[in-house]
Amino acid sequence: MTAPAQHHAPAPHSYVSPIPVRRATLGDALASEWTKIRSVRSTLWTLGVMILLMLLIGLGVAAIAANSEAPMGDESALGFGFFGMLPASICVITLGVLTIASEYGTGMIRTTLTACPSRARVLTAKAIVFFLLVFTVTTVVAALVGAGQVALVDTADAPTAGEWLRATVGAGAYLAMLGLLSLALGTLIRHSAGAITVMIGLLLLPLVAAMFMFSEALKSVQEWLFTYAIPSQMIALYAAQPPFGDKGPAGWEPLLIMTGVAGVALAGAYALLNSRDV
Repeated sequence: MTAPAQHHAPAPHSYVSPIPVRRATLGDALASEWTKIRSVRSTLWTLGVMILLMLLIGLGVAAIAANSEAPMGDESALGFGFFGMLPASICVITLGVLTIASEYGTGMIRTTLTACPSRARVLTAKAIVFFLLVFTVTTVVAALVGAGQVALVDTADAPTAGEWLRATVGAGAYLAMLGLLSLALGTLIRHSAGAITVMIGLLLLPLVAAMFMFSEALKSVQEWLFTYAIPSQMIALYAAQPPFGDKGPAGWEPLLIMTGVAGVALAGAYALLNSRDV
């Protein structure tokens, strides 16, 4: 005889969601990170101050140069964009750190990783959204500032297409990469104030230290710091030739250097993010 078929009744407290359940994808993570970064006040404040600094300082320095009697020679008016780019970088650093470190401070990172258990996917989504946002905003503002500088300052020759590209797309990409370095450091340190302090130290300390190296034995170290400090790299981004002697990066080379440094830092962030507890 065959045993009678048994019918199991559903558990009395079982629940079947009417919403289809599927695994989270990178697109879902991107949508989540975009919602978070555009809805927090820190994004509005940091980007707003960044735009204000780039406009006021960049155009202000150009106006001072236009009213002075100092000859510009062959120098491009777009080079004045550096003066607004340097203080604006502090805002980008702050936003880059807060993009992830603030979630560790509030504990929100646990919710994020519960919704998307792939930690690499979460960090990738944060990096993509942050880079595209900062790159777009800074490139547009740099273009507006550059147009104003060229209109204000009378130079012998108009800027070339290469100079325009470096002063807009190059400047935007450099600040976005600096922000990715800050994002990676925020992932490694997991503390907003600590990571911002370290990044500002990396931005300013090498140049300040080089100014006080009076010893002849430290001459080579001083020259290296003057050449490769982040503010010096920003100046070199606007120059077709090395601005500090015959050696050193110029043109697109500073962007390549910053891209390499940010890539190494992000690789370390991916490795530690997957190996440490939340």
